[in-house]
Amino acid sequence: MAEELTPENPENPEISENPEAPEESEEPIKQRKNGLYPGVSDELAENMKSGWADTELRDPEPIAQAAETAARRAALSARFPGERLVVPAGNLKTRSNDTEYSFRASVEYAYLTGNQTEDGVLVLEPKGDGHTATIYLLPRSDRENGEFWLDGQGELWVGRRHSLTEAEKRYGIPASDVRELADSLREATGPVRVVRGYDAGIEAALTDKVTAERDEELRVFLSEARLVKDEFEIGELQKAVDSTVRGFEDVVKVLDKAEATSERYIEGTFFLRARVEGNDVGYGSICAAGPHACTLHWVRNDGPVRSGDLLLLDAGVETHTYYTADVTRTLPINGRYSELQKKIYDAVYDAQEAGIAAVRPGAKYRDFHDASQRVLAERLVEWGLVEGPVERVLELGLQRRWTLHGTGHMLGMDVHDCAAARVESYVDGTLEPGMVLTVEPGLYFQADDLTVPEEYRGIGVRIEDDILVTADGNRNLSAGLPRRSDEVEEWMAALKG
Repeated sequence: MAEELTPENPENPEISENPEAPEESEEPIKQRKNGLYPGVSDELAENMKSGWADTELRDPEPIAQAAETAARRAALSARFPGERLVVPAGNLKTRSNDTEYSFRASVEYAYLTGNQTEDGVLVLEPKGDGHTATIYLLPRSDRENGEFWLDGQGELWVGRRHSLTEAEKRYGIPASDVRELADSLREATGPVRVVRGYDAGIEAALTDKVTAERDEELRVFLSEARLVKDEFEIGELQKAVDSTVRGFEDVVKVLDKAEATSERYIEGTFFLRARVEGNDVGYGSICAAGPHACTLHWVRNDGPVRSGDLLLLDAGVETHTYYTADVTRTLPINGRYSELQKKIYDAVYDAQEAGIAAVRPGAKYRDFHDASQRVLAERLVEWGLVEGPVERVLELGLQRRWTLHGTGHMLGMDVHDCAAARVESYVDGTLEPGMVLTVEPGLYFQADDLTVPEEYRGIGVRIEDDILVTADGNRNLSAGLPRRSDEVEEWMAALKG
């Protein structure tokens, strides 16, 4: 990794703190401590200003979801008439020293704009009966003051940014320089709301103009707006699922290599598919072999992969527009379930079947969870692991020792989407066409659970699919992956040749 020339420059703040401002200091540019160059000569600085081709994009294509983001902004405008609304993308976060984590824009910002660049801010200014939207962005790197090649976030270091003119055409929103926004917001009058938690500088500029209660109302509205997906979103979720199916196939084909190494071979294999076909994984992949399957969010992925054990693979590809799949399969590493593994797996399969059948418009959101839990409670009583009757078990929640988690959640731009929605709109709400949720029952017999027979201990099974609520029922977006135990075995055998 190359070393930047001037990431810090206390003697020349125009370069270090505001790299695109006109240079006022005549002092030489100062390199970082332990850098190899003592500075930049006047001749080199002048040379770097010229001789570059014009790379402005004259007619960039609008983003695919431009019509949808415009409709979303219109809905937001209608909900908060007469109020200034501020939605930041967020800033880069330091990973260590002078390296940053890969940037992912806030969901609220990306949902309303389609833009994914750091430091961006969407502002809706009240005007008449509605609002005027402006997207505030960093312009292209300045070539006159050297920022494009000297600053750590300059164009030659991290890549070209779109010009403001290009951005306007791509996103269908007037664009302005974000470096001027904080001062403008400090002078703002009238009611203001901001989405908190992403940009401390923007929040500081509004500190005397906003309240936590009003800002939370904005956040809740934007979360609930995503409960029902539009056609673009459904298409993106299907893309994410289709790539995820291929990622699962990739894993099955290399299970022998995972046995020779560790769960990380599985993680890396799936990650390759996610990066080739999408933006990233939508969450840390859970590649849990053997007893690790009993840890719900096992993301260390550093354990052994052994023939005869089960592999619980919970993973999802995230598309370039941030929509993620969330699919789980529990696979026999050697390709065949043992008798006990099959018994437990089939119980979870039956529970999932009951849950999926309960997903339909007009049904209560909780119905699929209740249907799945009932099946699992019945099996636990039948196997003698908990004392019945089943109604008593469900009333007291006794099955939760082995089922542990809820049976699903909303899915979208976050793997646990719409999390800020009101309880009455989400968990206590009613399913509508366009909602997408997971159905994912599981049974987990911990390795140290002395209340179950020894042969059960260390077995964990979860089956998870992404379900779209349709006008007449539901559609399993992840039906491309087999679920029934015999079909899983046949599928694995075919993939292994």
